[in-house]
Amino acid sequence: MSKLICSAAIRGAHKIVARAEQKWREAMDKWGAKQEVGFPNTAYYLPIIYGITGIPVRTLGDMEQVLKLCRRLLPPPVREKVHLPYLAPALDAGMATFFAEEIIEAIKYLEDPNAYVPGAEEPTDENIWLGAADDIIMRKRGIEFVDGTAPGFAAILGAPPDVETAVLIARELQEKNLYVFMCSDNNGVRMAEQLVEAGVQVGWTTRLVPFGPDTSATVFPVGFATRAAMAFGGIKPGEYRRILIYNKDRIFAFVLALGFVSDEWYANAAGAINWGFPTIADSPIPQVLPTGICTYEHVVSNVPHSEIVSKAIEVRGLKVTVTKVPVPVAYGPAFEGERVRKADLYVEFGGGRSLALELCRMRRMDEVQDGKIEIIGPDIDAVEEGSAMPLATLVEVAGRKMQEDFEPILERQIHHFINYAQGVFHMGQREIVWLRISRSAFNQGFRLRHIGEILHARFHQDFGNILDKVQVTIFTNEEDVRKLLDEARTIYHARDARMEGMKDEDVDIFYSCVLCQSFAPTHVCVISPERPGLCGAYTWLDAKAMYEVNPEGPNQPVQYGECVDSLKGSWKGVNEFVRKASRGAIDGYNFYSVVDKPMTTCGCCECITAVLPLCNGVMTVNREYTGMTPCGMKFTTLAGTIGGGVSTPGFVGHAKIWIVQRKWLQGDGGIKRLVWMPKMLKEELGERLVKRLAEVGMTVDMIADETIGTTEEEILPYLQEKCHPALEMPPIIG
Repeated sequence: MSKLICSAAIRGAHKIVARAEQKWREAMDKWGAKQEVGFPNTAYYLPIIYGITGIPVRTLGDMEQVLKLCRRLLPPPVREKVHLPYLAPALDAGMATFFAEEIIEAIKYLEDPNAYVPGAEEPTDENIWLGAADDIIMRKRGIEFVDGTAPGFAAILGAPPDVETAVLIARELQEKNLYVFMCSDNNGVRMAEQLVEAGVQVGWTTRLVPFGPDTSATVFPVGFATRAAMAFGGIKPGEYRRILIYNKDRIFAFVLALGFVSDEWYANAAGAINWGFPTIADSPIPQVLPTGICTYEHVVSNVPHSEIVSKAIEVRGLKVTVTKVPVPVAYGPAFEGERVRKADLYVEFGGGRSLALELCRMRRMDEVQDGKIEIIGPDIDAVEEGSAMPLATLVEVAGRKMQEDFEPILERQIHHFINYAQGVFHMGQREIVWLRISRSAFNQGFRLRHIGEILHARFHQDFGNILDKVQVTIFTNEEDVRKLLDEARTIYHARDARMEGMKDEDVDIFYSCVLCQSFAPTHVCVISPERPGLCGAYTWLDAKAMYEVNPEGPNQPVQYGECVDSLKGSWKGVNEFVRKASRGAIDGYNFYSVVDKPMTTCGCCECITAVLPLCNGVMTVNREYTGMTPCGMKFTTLAGTIGGGVSTPGFVGHAKIWIVQRKWLQGDGGIKRLVWMPKMLKEELGERLVKRLAEVGMTVDMIADETIGTTEEEILPYLQEKCHPALEMPPIIG
């Protein structure tokens, strides 16, 4: 590291640690040593401190030992012109900086409860700063770093010289599918505020995340990366070397320093280098070009704004695949969460204002003209601004490897592909589609034909192994839309009946999914018709289709072989595959049991089921529910405990839809064991839950929820009053 950078980083670290000590003393005087501290709804205390040192900071009093550690880490203060000949002191200073800044930010939550918008994915009109990501957001967004839709993140300190440049940098990062984490200021100007001024939507849904206004908020993106290592990588708190190596090799992040680089910025840059995150600056600061800690250079400076994103990607060693489609607006997964509000609306389809549907059909090769895009009816430039139009999107595909079973898998991709277009909002599927096109997209030239262009390009790029031809027809005359709707509903019903009727015994093979092994090395999903992937994103048909698309990918056929236990769901072939795929860590598991050798769980599960011994049953909780549960743990704690790719008797992760399938916990008594679940999950499952419970003689009101109680002692009298069948069943733990 440059000698000048080393000395500046050490000076900055001394200032930050002194500030943290002053903040801590003031907080101790005001609240006392027993005052609880932490970032809201996280299971990792102050995550950088916890991950690197193993120290759980629960109270103000716990901070004292961390501040003493900061002082031990800090090299002696250096004068302006003193040059240091080696790297280690600056790295230690950088680590002390992050510890001190976590303390500063934790105390800020005490000083001003309204400093941040806790647990929110989007800012409010009153406050754009989101603060620390809670565990629901971290786990929800973490899967995107697994499947490659988010190859990394940019941590931005400061701001470019004008709003226009801020928008250009943000858009380029979004188009590269990167998350953008923003904090600090440049002469009082902050990039997040520049984007808001330009009318750009910020928040987790658009990947433009305003963490905090101060430099100390740098700990939020670094803490996010540290929690990912613990949550998904199975790394224990205090295993600092493994956490730092994990981040260097798997969390592809970098720092963009936009503006004057103060001593405090140098200190944060030194801290980031410990994680393998290099700094790219737009100002002429000293460079650190030799490799060592980071993959390539550590600090690269004086980069023009027009080149800074591409240079950062090069320096970090990122492999970014950018989907290019011929549309007049920016395009990429970063725009998937963007909303088109009524004030910005040019035209909409569906959403209760008009008919709208989507349908994908397999055709013979001679029935499809590849690249043909036809609009039957008026285009959007033929209607007044704010209008609602009917819409039917028919995608017809042909291919030598195409199968009818793949139709619904391809059809579901329409939602993602269209949503990637900036200024275009898409929700739903089948006949409950809602599509909005913004005034901005319209003014840039976006028309209905571009929907066809998007679908043609993306189906070829993502499903080229099974497709040879794609043509798209878009109808906007109501008569044509109604005619196709009648045909589509018949097809939808037939598909549902085919999938619902499938049983595990009806197929010769299951499919694996090891997509999450980059975060949970011993986790192995084996997906069957009656046991979907625990993330809720993969069914057996999905896995089958993905294997056809990518035979070398994460979804491999598993010959399940001889049945060991049909009630609990155990097969010799599955167990052999799991043993091999987990590198010997897991001997095998049961598909349909939570008590006896349950399936492994990673941090991406939609729900977690846990045994409640006092009630002789089980509870299940979904990740969106943030309250306490009768097992004594919130979802975040449960996921952190069992989510590292292990098989934990008494606990298992699973998809929401599995609850209403007949083999859910069959080996333990099935759905009759279900005694508690959040009210929101009951409502989400809706009629499917009502129907499934009726099959076993139960009603939804027999199952307790948080309105009844959040402890076993609270819900047991209710279960007794409702004569819940679990109370009469054999002991669940024998």
